[in-house]
Amino acid sequence: MLAVDRRTWLSILAEAWRVYPEEACGVLVARPGIDQPIVRFEPVANAAASSRVFTLDPKGFMKAERRADDDGLEVVGVVHSHTHTAAYPSPTDVAEATTPLVPPTWHWAIVSLAWGFPELRSFRVTPGEGDVDTLAGIAEERVVLS
Repeated sequence: MLAVDRRTWLSILAEAWRVYPEEACGVLVARPGIDQPIVRFEPVANAAASSRVFTLDPKGFMKAERRADDDGLEVVGVVHSHTHTAAYPSPTDVAEATTPLVPPTWHWAIVSLAWGFPELRSFRVTPGEGDVDTLAGIAEERVVLS
């Protein structure tokens, strides 16, 4: 389950519209432990500068991770926008989510702007269960907005 409060949701949405038509991205920060409520969203520049893919800027990611650590929190997921497609992991997203550096417990949140209104969905992507071509190993999780 991904629990997001109104302030965090509005922060994610503001960043998605701010960088539109490019994909927005950033990280989700929470207290340590599985399925803790999200404390904040940390925008990170899209190093790919693309409307079709995203790459977290490495320096921006390190700064966000350091801020979380300084506050006794941890990065628990990534969020990015889809400007032209549904809020569902693309093959590129799955490939990124299953790299060895990404913990399998991370939330993989996607906000779609493709239909003129925002749609937020979140997934867990498990490496080794299926392959990128079939998008196997993807489990949608419930999103709770409070």
